[in-house]
Amino acid sequence: MAVVDTLREIRERVESELAAISSSAELDTLRVKVLGKKGELTALLKGMGQVAPEDRPKVGAQINEVRQWLTEKMDEAQSRIQAAEREAAIKAETIDVTEPRALPKVGSAHPITLVMDELIECFTGMGFDVMEGPEVELDHYNFELMNLPKNHPARDAQDTFYMDDNIVLRTHTSPMQARAMLTRPLPIRIICPGRVYRADEVDATHSPVFHQMEGLVIDEHVKMSDLRGTLEAFAKKLYGEGTTTRFRPSFFPFTEPSAEVDMTCVACHGKGCSICKGTGWIEVLGSGMVHPHVLEMCGIDSTKYSGFAFGIGLERIAMQRYGIRDMRLLYEGDARLFSQLR
Repeated sequence: MAVVDTLREIRERVESELAAISSSAELDTLRVKVLGKKGELTALLKGMGQVAPEDRPKVGAQINEVRQWLTEKMDEAQSRIQAAEREAAIKAETIDVTEPRALPKVGSAHPITLVMDELIECFTGMGFDVMEGPEVELDHYNFELMNLPKNHPARDAQDTFYMDDNIVLRTHTSPMQARAMLTRPLPIRIICPGRVYRADEVDATHSPVFHQMEGLVIDEHVKMSDLRGTLEAFAKKLYGEGTTTRFRPSFFPFTEPSAEVDMTCVACHGKGCSICKGTGWIEVLGSGMVHPHVLEMCGIDSTKYSGFAFGIGLERIAMQRYGIRDMRLLYEGDARLFSQLR
């Protein structure tokens, strides 16, 4: 019969093609061609109406027998092909652990972080504790306990961001002085690093967000000479034994007397250059003896105790240390800059 001959031809052809197939894609194509909805065996089943009624059972059985044989052979071929493909993939993906590889890119700490860590190490070595506090601060701590009552003209120099009339983004780390004096037992010796905010325009030397480190010492018989000695030790630790400091009279509401502290120019070592504008000195921080009224507002007897305080701008130290002329570079996150400062 014609159907029997067609089945024999399909079986022989598929057996030959299976032996030559080497990929899953080729096998899928053959499977669809022979066993799919529009495949050759399906076409034979659809043509059973043309077979004599008495021959249909026999022909149907032969078609099913060939279908089962083809399915088993294709499954065997699929197992063989998948094993070969898996072995090829393993060989292609094998990693040679002895092959030299490019070193991964390693980040570095931010210049401000580097400076902050160095200053913390310096002052903790002199017996200071590290104290941190909130950046969103009460006006009471930020201004009033720092001898800056409401409507005081000195507040204009520290214009800041107000959440409401009594809550501000702190303008300096000095509120931590008040918090320490109100909560810590005497004597007090602390440094307070942190981020501060002022309503400044962004330019090469100003930013509305910057970093400070406050220092505070409260004890009996603390003198201006103690402040001078502490800052001399700080300068020498940071820039070497040849570094000296000088004090210039200044004004801060929360210290009396107050002084700006200059340090030997690290670029010219006091000879005079463009960085220090020919003076041989660079201003690095403000300082002074804690105002007696500040002590009294915080519940400390100013007739028995005295103290000194200082505030260091970390951006200024970082820019001097690494020769950065524009403060904005510290905030732009350019890896080309930071990779040089490890």
